[in-house]
Amino acid sequence: MWIFDPANWTPGSQSPLPIQDRLGEHLLYTFIAVLIAAAIALPLGFYIGHTGKGRQFVISFTGAMRALPTIGVLVFLTMVLGYSLVGTTANFLGTMIALVLLAIPSILAGAYSGLESVDRQTIDASRASGMTEMQILTRVEIPLSLPLIIGGLRAGVLQVIATVTIASYVGLGGLGRIISSGIGLNDYDEILGGAILVTILALLVDGVFALIQRLTATPGVGGAVETGRTRLRRRASGPLATVGTPIHEGNGP
Repeated sequence: MWIFDPANWTPGSQSPLPIQDRLGEHLLYTFIAVLIAAAIALPLGFYIGHTGKGRQFVISFTGAMRALPTIGVLVFLTMVLGYSLVGTTANFLGTMIALVLLAIPSILAGAYSGLESVDRQTIDASRASGMTEMQILTRVEIPLSLPLIIGGLRAGVLQVIATVTIASYVGLGGLGRIISSGIGLNDYDEILGGAILVTILALLVDGVFALIQRLTATPGVGGAVETGRTRLRRRASGPLATVGTPIHEGNGP
């Protein structure tokens, strides 16, 4: 199989090889794009989730952003930036902006929906105990909503990993360069190998984020709520089934 051919992993191989170099570029582009997107989306999502302001706007905004054709945005930005910047710099900036725009909606949605999922009674109790709004946000809301916040990051990262392949269309690296090279050479083994590498990378990253979500979940929060409700139902229904004996009208002592 093409992936397991040692020649494709050997340093000094012709473009677009070796594989490890393209893999490193793919991860680098993903990391930069997600880092910038998180720096923009997380504070905004925390503000909206904590205050409740601008929620409808964000829902509309994220829906519109998801509909943007990433490759169209990439080509447009590359052309615009190319008038004032050197080719490689313009290509890199255009790619990063396109990927950041792709990642923001998922991260933003995860941040504000995570904070909105926190029980209002818990927040009111924290406020009544004298905690400031910043303390409530950092010590109560964010810790309790971490699984959903990480879920938003998880979705954003996976979208970026899958889309970084288009960077090869503007002359950058990444695993997409292997795919585009295979298309140009009509080498179906190389095309399939590049696609499998992207898939494996996405699955591995997804597994890591799934593990982080599990580890950051607050133990017993969901179970405690359900147990409390069950107990209330039992307390409400139990006495009704056991109090006294039926009284039948018209029966004497």
